[in-house]
Amino acid sequence: MTQPRRRNLVKTLPGLLVSAFFLWYTFRGISFEHMRALRIVAPLWILGVLGFTLASYTLRCVRWTRMMRPTGAPFATCARVLMTSLAANNILPFRIGDIMRVFTYARDLGASPSAILSTVILEKLLDIFVLVLLFVTFMGPKVNPHSRLVAEILLAISSVGLLVLLLGARTLEPVIRRFFARHPGDPNLASKLHKIEHWLLLALHCIRQIGIAGSLLLLIQSFIIWTCEGMIFVSAARLIGLATDRIGPWQAVSVANLSYLIPSSPGAIGTFEWAVKTSLVSHGAAEPRAALYGLALHAWLLISVTGAGGIIFLIHRIRIHNRTPLLEEIETLPAEMP
Repeated sequence: MTQPRRRNLVKTLPGLLVSAFFLWYTFRGISFEHMRALRIVAPLWILGVLGFTLASYTLRCVRWTRMMRPTGAPFATCARVLMTSLAANNILPFRIGDIMRVFTYARDLGASPSAILSTVILEKLLDIFVLVLLFVTFMGPKVNPHSRLVAEILLAISSVGLLVLLLGARTLEPVIRRFFARHPGDPNLASKLHKIEHWLLLALHCIRQIGIAGSLLLLIQSFIIWTCEGMIFVSAARLIGLATDRIGPWQAVSVANLSYLIPSSPGAIGTFEWAVKTSLVSHGAAEPRAALYGLALHAWLLISVTGAGGIIFLIHRIRIHNRTPLLEEIETLPAEMP
């Protein structure tokens, strides 16, 4: 094992330990009898799980294509890159999929890494904004006051970030130019500052080209995407006859996806299940069934998204005759933006 790989393995151990702790905490006290008691009671809702999963991730591809519209990247390429990056995020540490999207596929997309990075940041802000809004809207009476405070802080941060990116890009550009015009006389430092200025201006230019109307469309698309995601949770609950109130699955989808912010193993294993169980129990669900529901649903999402992204990735590699091992490609990723 090479030294870089050994270092990466050491860095992933804390995340694995976090996942192991949350798995233990979530499933302690659950027996095999509880597992055997899990049954499909309404098979028709399988169509809901399949259909809303397909709709959710298709719309994500449409939304990112819209973000990449100023670069001219076509839908097919954007969809391939996005699904590949989501699959990589589920199996590789350190959000490698997002890093690959910015660097590895910049040439495929015909865009600069900074322009792609700006869309990734915008995508995350939109998702966090909608998820926190769902959480605040559907939080149950048993929600911890600290969780409520954290949610409100996240909502404020994501709201300000969105407003700055979507409405203030044109205003920020001259401010950034004036700021970097005062750089020190050191040539090496001046060169680095010039690079940073170049990246920021390219990113703002990409955001500015989306426009206010385009930004509002992205926000609407984000609400539709997370409505579809919520319906996956609702369909899965109906599928197994999970006893909870109507808003339980909607809080679960928000908390479960926000749990990806907790440092853990790739795919948020453990934290996802804990978040789903905690949310549903606060809305009247039995603890064993809520935990097993979260496990089964998470398994479906990981298998479907990772499988789809992996198949798309392999088909593309075969088509372009790329035989370089994936780990070697990852090790060649640049340490900084070109």
